[in-house]
Amino acid sequence: MKILSALLLFVSVIFTTAFTSNAPTPYKIGDTATDFKLKSVDGKMYSMSDYKSAKGFIVVFTCNHCPFAKKYEDRINDLSKNYKSKGYVLFAINPNDPVAEPADSFDMMKVRAKEKGFAFPYLLDEGQKIFPQYGATKTPHVFLLDKNRVVKYIGAIDDNVDSASDVKEKYLENAIVALESGKTPSPEITKAIGCSIKVKK
Repeated sequence: MKILSALLLFVSVIFTTAFTSNAPTPYKIGDTATDFKLKSVDGKMYSMSDYKSAKGFIVVFTCNHCPFAKKYEDRINDLSKNYKSKGYVLFAINPNDPVAEPADSFDMMKVRAKEKGFAFPYLLDEGQKIFPQYGATKTPHVFLLDKNRVVKYIGAIDDNVDSASDVKEKYLENAIVALESGKTPSPEITKAIGCSIKVKK
């Protein structure tokens, strides 16, 4: 009986290792993010390496259908416009599988971007390869990187999902100000509030 129990434990460990060893470790503060090359709704491919003079990057995982993401669309657009002139490039990445959530298909992304007048590249995480690397779990979920792609802030854009006018703390913008001043953002991590990312079944 002891031999059987030991054998079952060994098999369990082997299976657990096999199924978890390929899962990427989500980025932590201080990690260097790998560059990506993703297609935007304008038909072009975008990478962080395209922006040699950028002072930093704002990577927002978001989508079309999520009510939380919709509430942040105008704020994300304003962030892109306001910080572009300061050297910060904003990328919005749709991490959802279009089969699991048809409203987040590439064609529907094009429609949404046109309707809202997005001022940033709206990219598709085709094959869902990028969001697991970052450890994104919600839409929206924000990652602030410095010019060397080092992760400086992870979490929510601000402290009020429902209304931009009622925001008391602008987490992301405060983190950018800290980065500009050579300081450590405080907080460095906040809880992202939004819809779960829809994965391929």
